[in-house]
Amino acid sequence: MTERLLPHRPDAVVFDCDGVLVDSERLSNLIFAQVLTEEGLPTTYQDSVRRYLGRNTAECVAEVRRILGRPLRTDVVGEYERRCAEAFRSGLDPVPGVVDLLDALVSAEVPCCVASSGTPEEIALRLELTKLGGYFGDRLFSAVMVPRGKPAPDLFRFAADRLGVDPACCVLIEDSPAGVRGGKTAGMAVVGLASLVPPQWLTEAGADLVTARIADVIPTILHGAQP
Repeated sequence: MTERLLPHRPDAVVFDCDGVLVDSERLSNLIFAQVLTEEGLPTTYQDSVRRYLGRNTAECVAEVRRILGRPLRTDVVGEYERRCAEAFRSGLDPVPGVVDLLDALVSAEVPCCVASSGTPEEIALRLELTKLGGYFGDRLFSAVMVPRGKPAPDLFRFAADRLGVDPACCVLIEDSPAGVRGGKTAGMAVVGLASLVPPQWLTEAGADLVTARIADVIPTILHGAQP
């Protein structure tokens, strides 16, 4: 784990969804690569992670259109979402350690929310399938609610505003360089969860702390102390 000391106990903790709350990123990137390859843009799993991880699906598809130089033949977004929903219903789990962190936040009375590039429907389905929805209530914020998705800071500033807290008093947990950059631009302290990408990618994006195991950072997040 690489780290810089987080500045203080946060007024709120902001969670990305895919790869941070729910263990979905490997499967969703495999599916996205398959859909794009079928559309005519050969894409490997590694390509999908490198190019699209953490970004809004609609923005990714717009980039695919630019690369191909033509309209898409199929409803790529719809097909991707359908295949993901089918795959997730057969087995989707919380990220290891995240329930321990959420329980610790509840005990410490630190509010939390979700800020994700997914649509509201995608976020709700993932939380329903993993039984995490009760931790967040209606504090679910999607990139479709703001003008620009990650790596822009819009979503994170919007989430902090809806929670009634200063972004500088929030800790964000993210697993993508795009999300880390957006959080830092918004003024948040950022924990990078290195589950799919090399830790240095998150460090270079500006993460204050990078870890492979979310449970390891509970003392740091709650107390501003080294774990």
